[in-house]
Amino acid sequence: MSRAPDARARSLTPRGRLALGAGAAARWASRVSGRGAGAMIGGLVAMTLDRSILGQLGRDRRSVVVTGTNGKSTTTRMTAAALATLGPVATNAEGANMDAGLIAALAAARTARLAALEVDEMHVPHVSDAVDPAVVVLLNLSRDQLDRVGEINHIERTLRAGLARHPDTLVVANCDDVLMTSAAYDSPRVVWVAAGGGWANDSVSCPRSGEVIVRDGADWHSTGADFRRPEPQWWFDDTHVHGPDGLTLPMALALPGTVNRGNATQAIAAAVTLGADPEAAVRAVEGVDEVAGRYTTVRLGTHTVRLLLAKNPAGWQEALSMVDTAAGSVVIAVNGQVPDGEDLSWLWDVNFEHFVDEQVVAAGERGTDLAVRLGYAGVAHTLVHDTVAAIESCPPGHVEVVANYTAFLALNRVLARGREQRV
Repeated sequence: MSRAPDARARSLTPRGRLALGAGAAARWASRVSGRGAGAMIGGLVAMTLDRSILGQLGRDRRSVVVTGTNGKSTTTRMTAAALATLGPVATNAEGANMDAGLIAALAAARTARLAALEVDEMHVPHVSDAVDPAVVVLLNLSRDQLDRVGEINHIERTLRAGLARHPDTLVVANCDDVLMTSAAYDSPRVVWVAAGGGWANDSVSCPRSGEVIVRDGADWHSTGADFRRPEPQWWFDDTHVHGPDGLTLPMALALPGTVNRGNATQAIAAAVTLGADPEAAVRAVEGVDEVAGRYTTVRLGTHTVRLLLAKNPAGWQEALSMVDTAAGSVVIAVNGQVPDGEDLSWLWDVNFEHFVDEQVVAAGERGTDLAVRLGYAGVAHTLVHDTVAAIESCPPGHVEVVANYTAFLALNRVLARGREQRV
């Protein structure tokens, strides 16, 4: 007996099926030629042939869109894990968060009724128009590569306008972040999460009135508008996650740092709104121990190396707080390529002073810029531009490595060549 065609395949237009076929061929060609995994080129080919393919692939799914300056990949990974307690999930696990990557992720899991999608902040409005998400998760907004990304108040207004077109979408928003609170404030369906807001330097004024934001501990309010921190329905502490109706569950994450407890809380809240059992969702996020190579510990010669990624001042603040200086040596690697942002003036906004009693190795293509900053911070350091050589210059033992985007990717490629093993 022949099987009936998959319902999702029947929902595609003839042009959409042709576009996906061409994308699959491009993906295959990329793999066999050794140019890469081919997911991006497959998505690009498909969207070039059919501009509506993202909407066709997103149709009839319950999707969660995750966005913010920092924590998108981690929160998406956790959300996918929590949603997997309900059934198969389509997700862009490698962090390709623009249209081509989303198309590739959805095409790779055609029968999955659930999706957890990491989406670049500026792409959220048109992606939401295409896939009509059930939930949008708003993490945080801060400066991020201003020479190519844009001004954050503009991003907040863009998100706010995009959400206004989807009044039925439930928004899971971080009420500790002033800008994301503003983006969600007018939405009719919001779940507020106290997910943390350690970086406040980019939200000293109200995005709605321009007046001063006054802070009192965790609370905040605007002096010039009826705009203040909402009461959270979800929050966390050092040992538990707390939710509506007195829900309290122990939460012991594999990933380090307070920021990841906030990410986990938003992921759990999103999954629970779609019907996940809260305890099962917590257990699922506890099982996430790495995100596209981040937080992993690998062996490199006589060293064990733990990898941390940081991309902007807020992210650097969080990543540096996770560095275990007592465990061994510290290498900090900085490039200045287009994906990193070529303007590295943000180095002067990062608090490197707490390494003043440590010996640090500055690395990366822009290691000299970093060395100058470390010098002004009074941090003893050496300069070794090649990151692998910088690690090898450290005494045998453990090395904590913090790297920005392209420096992290380059090091990951080296560590993936089979000479090392995960520990």
